[in-house]
Amino acid sequence: MRWWSLRPERRGAAAPRVSGALQPEVRVHGSLADIGREAWDGCNSALDYAANPFTCFDFLQALEESGSVGARTGWAPRHLSVQDASGEVVGVMPLYVKSHSQGEYVFDHAWAQAYMRAGGRYYPKLQCAVPFTPATGPRLIARDGPHREAVQDILLAGARAVCVETGASSLHVTFPLEAQWRRMGEEGLLLRQDQQYHWANAGYATFDDFLAALSSGRRKTIRRERRDAQAGLEFHALSGADLREEHWDAFFEFYMDTGQRKWGRPYLNRRFFSLLSERMADKVLLVMARREGRWIAGALNLIGGDTLFGRNWGAVEHVPFLHFELCYYQAIEQAIARGLKRVEAGAQGEHKIARGYLPRPVYSAHWIADPALRAPVARYLEQERAQVQSEMAMLEAEYSPFREEDS
Repeated sequence: MRWWSLRPERRGAAAPRVSGALQPEVRVHGSLADIGREAWDGCNSALDYAANPFTCFDFLQALEESGSVGARTGWAPRHLSVQDASGEVVGVMPLYVKSHSQGEYVFDHAWAQAYMRAGGRYYPKLQCAVPFTPATGPRLIARDGPHREAVQDILLAGARAVCVETGASSLHVTFPLEAQWRRMGEEGLLLRQDQQYHWANAGYATFDDFLAALSSGRRKTIRRERRDAQAGLEFHALSGADLREEHWDAFFEFYMDTGQRKWGRPYLNRRFFSLLSERMADKVLLVMARREGRWIAGALNLIGGDTLFGRNWGAVEHVPFLHFELCYYQAIEQAIARGLKRVEAGAQGEHKIARGYLPRPVYSAHWIADPALRAPVARYLEQERAQVQSEMAMLEAEYSPFREEDS
């Protein structure tokens, strides 16, 4: 663990304005355990933070404790904490030193290649994120109170100071809340926008209510897809005490098979899923498909305050439309049953639009130390934001499955 009193201007980053009563000290931690559950979740307990399962101590610690995250995987923890004059931790930030750009879902490979061709060193870089998780949530995590915004500014300044001190080329904050993203832009970070596909609950009581909001053609297609996917299969939605190691053994087989075909190397190991189930079972929703007593496919979701987050899926048997059934339709049914407002189904996939998942913005912010790289990236991002916004509007206008009078 390393720490310093806040003087980031000495390390090439502008110091935020802070109250004299705060007298902050920024600390850098090589593991989440150095901060501890009580201190971390104490900062994460504000209503707009606590609803997100990915930034809680138990989820992030399971990644570290299982070895899914660590220096050997290219995700070396460098978490920040801010202590006030009394020694209380009033802010935290999940931060990692990266030696590659894998597992981030915000692609900067072209920036890295261009910089290295010009003779620069892009890695290491700093990543403020939840590893392997393209889900929006808090990144500057501060306790409720009069100094909350000041603490968020301190965390951001501290991350930039770490960037300079460690010789990292850049700082990347991926999938932050929109308000935090805009604040980062005011603090000089470059703003990037992308899109995902989310389902919104318009007060539906049943899945059929949702279907009734769609055009007749889409209703027929979805019913046919579900009929074909469900033929001969049993489906089980498992959470809490219903989760057992046999389910995780089967799901890990699905995850490894799909991950090896899609990425070449799956990110999560088997122990992570056991730790997740041990410590967060009530936040886990594992939807599994079984044929004649044998598990053949599954989809992992996490339950937030008002959102169901779709994360991983896999199968060891090809069944037409089973991916849609497990990841999209079962998720909608579960969200309706639980009174949740939305389903976030993860990264990419325009095919989700036809299943009721419409384009929605997601964000990232980037601080690049070298002006020679920062300037062209800034120009690129300005053009990219306009293109993304235009594409989102076009996709929803032309491909939305909802009846025209309801759209």
